[in-house]
Parts: sequence; structure tokens; C-alpha cells
Amino acid sequence: MIQTVVKRDGRVVGFNEQKIMAAIRKAMLHTEKGEDDELIQKITDHISFKGKDQMTVENIQDSVEMELMKSARKDVAQRYIAYRNQRSIARKAKTRDVFMEIVNIKNNEVTRENANMNADTPAGMMMKFASETTKPFVDDYLLSEDVRDAVKHNYIHIHDKDYYPTKSLTCVQHPLDNILEHGFVAGHGSSRPAKRIETAAVLACISLETCQNEMHGGQAIPAFDFYLAPYVRSSFIEEVKNLEKLTGKDLSILYNKDVEDYIEKTLDGLEGDERLCQHAINKTVNRVHQAMEAFIHNMNTIHSRGGNQVVFSSINYGTDTSAEGRCVMRELLKSTYEGVGNGETAIFPIQIWKKKRGVNYLPEDRNYDIYKLACKVTARRFFPNFLNLDATFNQNDKWNADDPERYKWEIATMGCRTRVFENRFGPKTSIARGNLSFTTVNIVKLAIECMGIEDKNERIKVFFDKLKNILDITAKQLDERFQFQKTAFVKQFPLLMTKLWIDCDKLNPDDTIEKVINQGTLGIGFIGLAECLKALVGKHHGESDEAQDLGVKIITFMRDSANDYSEHYQHNYSILATPAEGLSGRFTKYDRKEFGVIDGITDREYYTNSNHVPVYYKCSAMHKAQIEAPYHNLTRGGHIFYVEIDGDATHNPDVISSVVDMMDKYDMGYGSVNHNRNRCMDCGYENADSELEVCPKCGSTNIDKLQRITGYLVGTTDRWNHAKLAELNDRVTHVNSNK
Repeated sequence: MIQTVVKRDGRVVGFNEQKIMAAIRKAMLHTEKGEDDELIQKITDHISFKGKDQMTVENIQDSVEMELMKSARKDVAQRYIAYRNQRSIARKAKTRDVFMEIVNIKNNEVTRENANMNADTPAGMMMKFASETTKPFVDDYLLSEDVRDAVKHNYIHIHDKDYYPTKSLTCVQHPLDNILEHGFVAGHGSSRPAKRIETAAVLACISLETCQNEMHGGQAIPAFDFYLAPYVRSSFIEEVKNLEKLTGKDLSILYNKDVEDYIEKTLDGLEGDERLCQHAINKTVNRVHQAMEAFIHNMNTIHSRGGNQVVFSSINYGTDTSAEGRCVMRELLKSTYEGVGNGETAIFPIQIWKKKRGVNYLPEDRNYDIYKLACKVTARRFFPNFLNLDATFNQNDKWNADDPERYKWEIATMGCRTRVFENRFGPKTSIARGNLSFTTVNIVKLAIECMGIEDKNERIKVFFDKLKNILDITAKQLDERFQFQKTAFVKQFPLLMTKLWIDCDKLNPDDTIEKVINQGTLGIGFIGLAECLKALVGKHHGESDEAQDLGVKIITFMRDSANDYSEHYQHNYSILATPAEGLSGRFTKYDRKEFGVIDGITDREYYTNSNHVPVYYKCSAMHKAQIEAPYHNLTRGGHIFYVEIDGDATHNPDVISSVVDMMDKYDMGYGSVNHNRNRCMDCGYENADSELEVCPKCGSTNIDKLQRITGYLVGTTDRWNHAKLAELNDRVTHVNSNK
């Protein structure tokens, strides 16, 4: 007698004879003779009692076909077989439709899920084929039932679900000194330690590119200035030695000479060793500049992940006060300002300036001049973004201005806003650590489900009860993924787990990564706080003090829950202000289908990104800062503050520093500025004219606006999905660049 049934997705469920009866009845209804209850019962009983204890769905359907063919109702057998074939075709049709959209390079949510990936190339198509077939596999075989149900009903979204079976981790901050000092093995070849600035810059590229193929998220360098500084000095010494060969003089006294700054100057009026020293400095500066140019060029042309996208890379810098570190920063910023190719704005790496009082923020600070240069570059090229090391939650007690390795205790972040700093299982640092995986909660849907409750206090109470339940499921899901990830072997990540991850030097190739990955973080994300508040109290946090108070209460509750989960599961859980790209529209689409169009909630193509004030809400930059600031301390998995500037900021870099001042005043952690930048897609010409229709250089009308999508730039909005395009069209400005 049949007891259990193995479904097509591998799940085992209890046997239900009603399903056999319903299928036969449906076939009978499509025949002239109609139903025969006696025959239905007879066939069902026969199969039920004669079958094995456990049978597959296909086995049971084969048995039904055989019994119908043996009966007098051959007409029913024909209809049943036809229906079964139709169902089989229907199951395959969805996959076929998705594949054909990829094949035909349709511009839709599948092919435009990631604006940094060109899904129209052969490699990009292969990635999408793999992605779209892997996700159902994860749902069917790797998720527990309550998690699968939460995903299916749009309560949570598991990020990078297509990478789930690979056991890969999300991202890492590269300890580049380990690579530069010792070299590494990548693929079939090895790289020797760096000796000069050009080699160091190339190895930085290779490290980022190689590791991108071992992970599903971004790659970052936490202290670009500190790591490359020694190779400025070694290159200077190399230039001095070249002069020794040229002049026949012993210039070893210059090898360790104190250099106040590596600034290119004329040799006129200089004599003797002073002239030779300045010549070596000039040559060194030129080499550093070319190395930085090459680094930026490589990060925009070297492809990873099967050759279909450039590396999602970020670099942090700003606090090295040595002459060599300042030279790296200065020439990097100059190269960024000049642009790549025909003068285009470089998309990668995402550059992040680490702002610190006593180092680079105040006029008397050693690196203040470089900070002002950074503001000038941002006014033209969007980057660098700004990371506030002075924020109360971004400080480390171990940081000491006199420590030559103080960068180890400085926070670093990623352009995708991923923040890793606090650590229950090791040092409080960003270096050699990263996020393991993250999942986002649809707080808007939870709020919509409560809208029918008239009493406001009861409505909010029920919302928090629902939120707690979904957070519990999310935390469990992240732990389940962690338990799966930890079974991976070191040899599966030949660079990450030999050179880049904290404590990886304690592992052997055949060890699992279990002993070290708990140093990373698990992120619980959210989007749509504005729409959530609109559903609960009728207004969003930008327009109502009551809504703001509730918003802070909601995210505080999530933060406190994450702390509880950290204790319960013994992981580093954190709350993430999710950088939703494809997700911002996906949540909305399914909620609108279920609940209809709700004014201020589901009436747009997207939900507002994380805790941001809605992009369509007109307010000052200061008001936006005051509203969003409290959430930065609560979202220690990552966050960002954006300001939209009207017009050309190139002539007014002070508007950039005013935004940094707001971050300083309101204790915000990370921020950036958006402004106008046009790109001719035919010749690469760029300017900031908001009305540009025709390229003044080549006459082309193929003009695209360079835009920031969730934390990174995109060279063309052709790769944006419909939801993010809708959001882009709704954006309003907060600052006039002419003021």
C-alpha cells in the first residue's frame, strides 16, 4: 500500500488518493460519456493497495494509464495521456520562455537584473542560462520548507541565490600587503612579490580579478594608499640607482633621504645632489601616475566571471600621511580626473575617501590638500565617495595616529555599501573579512497585511509580531546557508583561502573552511521603509515626525533582533540597508499583483531603497540628512547617504565638501553625490550639460547620462531594468550646484 510519494522536486510527502481521483475525473469530463464514479474508485483503490510503500509521481501516473487502458474507457485513457503530456510541456514552457528571452536578448527583468553585466554577450548569456536554472534547484533541494514558503510568498529574497550551490562567499577586503610582499599562485602560473610601483599596481588588479571568480560579490582594497606606498619609495631608489649608472657617482645617501612630498618640479636653479634628487622624484611621480592610469584602465577592461563583466571593485584610501602614500593618492585622483580612453569617467574601481579629523578633514591636517583634490574629482567624476571615520560607530579604540599600521584598525567599506567591522570571533577590523551572504525582508508586505486593522496601536503591534516571525525565518535561513558554505574545501578557493581571508594561513588545501568563515558577517537586509511607514501611519519618514519615530523603532527592533541571533546562532549577524537593484521592482510587482495598486505604496514600479527618503520627495539635502542619519548606526551591515545635485558641479567642488560636512555633523557613516554627466556613446565625449542632445565633438545623437544605480556607476542605462529606470526618472535634486 502506498504510504509516501516522491515529488518531481525530490520532496517526500504523504500519499493522497484524492489527487488520483481528481486527475481521472478531469480526464472523464473531457469525454462524451462523462464521469464514472465507480470506475474512478475502483482504479484508485487498486493503485493505492497494490502500490509500493513509496512511489514517485511518475510511477503513479504510469499505473493510472495502465489501469485506464485495461478498462472499457479507452477514451478516458487517451484524454488522461494527452493531459499528462500537456502538463509536462507546460512545466518546460516556463524555462523555455525564459531561455528564449535570453537568446533573443530581450530587454527585461531577467536580462537586466545586474546593470554591471552585459547579458547580451555569449558569456553573459551563459551566465543567465546557468542562473535561471540554478535558482529553482536551490528552491527545491537546498531550502527548508518554511524558508521556501517565505520566498515563494514574497516575504524574503535570498541574494545571489544562483551561487548558493557553489558555497561561495559574498565579498572580501583584500590584505594587499600579503599579495605584494609574498606573491601568489593564480591558475597555472605564479606571481612574484612586487619590487616597483608598476608591478604593485598590476598585482592589485590581478588579486581583485582572480578573487572575483571565487566569490559572488564585490572585491575591495581597504588601504590602497598604505599598501602601495612602499613601492613608491622602492621606485624612487630605482631611479636614484639609474642616476648612479649615468653619472658614476655614489648616491646611496639619497636612498633613505626624507622626502617631504613627491611633487614634480622644474630642475632650473638646482645643482648637485639636490638636482639629481629632484630628477629622481620627477621620474618617480611620472611612473606612479602611469601606474595609476594603468590600474584604472585595467579595472575597467579586465573581465571576470566567465568574461562577461568587469570586476566589481572598490578601493579605500585617504589616511596615509607619508610622502609616498600621498603620492599614490594624488596621482590616482589626477588620473581619475583626466578620465580613461577618450576622457570617459571610469566606472570602476569605486573609490572611497576615508575622512578623518586630524588627518585630512581640517585645513591644518596633513592630507587636507588631497581631500580638497578628492572633492574636485568627485565634482567631475562621481568618485570618490566618502567614508566617515569620525562617525561614532566607525571608530576603533586601537587606532593611534602614531601607529604606522593604523590602517588595520580603520573601517573600510565597499561601493555596494557592504560594511564589515565589528567581530565577535576575532579582531575588530575590515581587513581580510567580508560578508558571507545576505537576505532581504519585504517589510512593505508585512505592513500592507496590517492595513485593515483600524486601531493604529493594534496595527503596529501586529506588524511587529509579523516582522519578528519573518526575521526568525531569515536568521534561520542564513544559518542554514552558513552550514552549507562551511563544508566547502580550501582548495575550492585557491586565492581567497590561501592569501586573503583572515586566519586562512592556518588551513590546508583539503581542510574545510569551517574554522575561519565565522569571521565574516551574515546580513539581514530591508527595502521600502518609506512604503512600510505609509502603510502603517499614512506618511513616510521624510514628511512626518511620527513616521520617523516609528521608522527608527522598526530598524532598531531589527538591529536588536540581529544581536539576539548573533548570540543564539553564534555568528556575526548585522542589519543591511539593502542596495536593491532588481529586487526593488520584484517585491513591488508581486505585492501589486496580490494587493492591487495602493496609493503611495504599490503605485510605482519600485520600492524605495532601504531607509532612504523617497527619491521623488522634494526636500533639502539637510532635511534628507537629518532623516536618514539615525539609520546609519543601526545598519552596521552597510548603508549610504545620497545627495542629488542639479547642474554641473565641476566648477563648484565646495558643494561636495558641504555634503561631507553634513555627514560629519549628523554622524553618518558613508555617502556620495550624484550630478549630471553626459557621455557620447560613439566617441566617449563627456560634459555636464543637462540639455545635451547632440555631441559637440562628433555630432552623434547617441547620448547617455552616466548614473549611479545602487552604489556604483553604469556607463549606459540600456542595462537598467524597468524598475530602476522608473526610479531614475522620479529622482529630484536636493542641492543647486550654482549655490
